[in-house]
Amino acid sequence: MGTTEQKELKILYHTEASRYIANAKETLKKAGKVGKYYKDEKYVKTACGTAYNAVLKALDGYLILKEIPKQKGRKSIDYYQSNIAKLDKKLLTELHSAYNVLHLSGYYDGELNISVIQAGLETAQDIIKRIEP
Repeated sequence: MGTTEQKELKILYHTEASRYIANAKETLKKAGKVGKYYKDEKYVKTACGTAYNAVLKALDGYLILKEIPKQKGRKSIDYYQSNIAKLDKKLLTELHSAYNVLHLSGYYDGELNISVIQAGLETAQDIIKRIEP
């Protein structure tokens, strides 16, 4: 893969992942706050799902840039974990954190603690920075 093609891929995936994060932040604003917690679980779940999808977009771009073969069909967390484990242990740690906070706690369990959700968003942004053009 040439440098021009790599740069175009980075721009494409970084732009899309950043758009998802921006949408997640806008959705969180609708959740409202009471003290240390968000008020509306529906908006928090939606925002966490969107932010987690941003992580997956960024990881898709990262794996393409590292020339990891695409998987046919739906990719599981195992696909990302096994491929990233071979490439970058720090990124794997960030993926675990994003998965646990955004996908499991935020999206599925409806975690409302503002600091927990913000930590998940920060981790997502750290992952997205890895494909920054």
